[in-house]
Amino acid sequence: MSETSTRMRAITVDTWGEPEYLREAEVSRPAPGPCEILVRVHAAGVNATDWKQRAGGGLGLWNDPPVLGWDVSGTVEAVGIGVTLFEKGDEVFGMPRFPHQAGAYAEYVTAPARHFVPKPPNIGHIEAAALPLVSLTAWQALFDTAHLQPGQRVLIHAAAGGFGHIAVQIAKTHNAHVIGTARQEKHAFLRELGADELVDYTATDFTTAVRDVDVVLDAVGGDYGPRSLGVLRAGGRLVSLASPADDALRPQAAALGVRAGFMLVEPDHAALTAIAGLVATGRLRPTIETVLPLSQAAEAHRLGETGRTTGKIILSVLK
Repeated sequence: MSETSTRMRAITVDTWGEPEYLREAEVSRPAPGPCEILVRVHAAGVNATDWKQRAGGGLGLWNDPPVLGWDVSGTVEAVGIGVTLFEKGDEVFGMPRFPHQAGAYAEYVTAPARHFVPKPPNIGHIEAAALPLVSLTAWQALFDTAHLQPGQRVLIHAAAGGFGHIAVQIAKTHNAHVIGTARQEKHAFLRELGADELVDYTATDFTTAVRDVDVVLDAVGGDYGPRSLGVLRAGGRLVSLASPADDALRPQAAALGVRAGFMLVEPDHAALTAIAGLVATGRLRPTIETVLPLSQAAEAHRLGETGRTTGKIILSVLK
């Protein structure tokens, strides 16, 4: 496709449901509006919210045609009126527009300039695309929502997954005591990331092995939220990341003297800048499970839905 083309490759869906409903199509290439940039996508991260929204349409905040994906790393191709942060050729990464459609599974993305920050020079686009959504979620959950303090105890469920392994590292940068649930074979990996205690959830009920926790991060859902309430100390906080239905835990939590509720991540220029600083100084690094071409987005979703991956799945977009 030529540089001057008004069309681009993208992964879209005609019907919400199974992974095979994802298809590669040629769609209109976007143009940046005021205060926006056009980014040529080198790589796009795949997140649990992607396959959950593909399965049921999520919050329904879709354009026509719907294009999935929010994690982007790429190069600024053009800038709109009023943009001063970036210029053509800058390498950037970000989580634009969430939860509204960003369309990261495509060759080009437009979004407000402040939804991006400069890509740290010590990582490539594949690693950078793994970071924005999960790292911003962990940052906002730990610091903005739970107000984590140094030395406090944090329980992170599914600690070896795409979100969990980043949350472990971010919590450790704040000198937290980190406890993670993960299969036994992933414990060595998590200890290398700094986890202090680990529970093999296939062999041990975490509610019997963990107590006096200040913060719980639950990206699993189901019965993990209700069960986690009992491991919190008085005044502790459960941050549910899996489903808005978890807000129903609030009365139960209050009766136990703790707090609970659902949190949805938001674009955050200041937090993403701080996260980029952690990456640049070597204190945060994503682990990549696999890299697939954009055309294999359906396979990426099938792999993610197994719940057995270690780290992130990435789509390589730039040919």
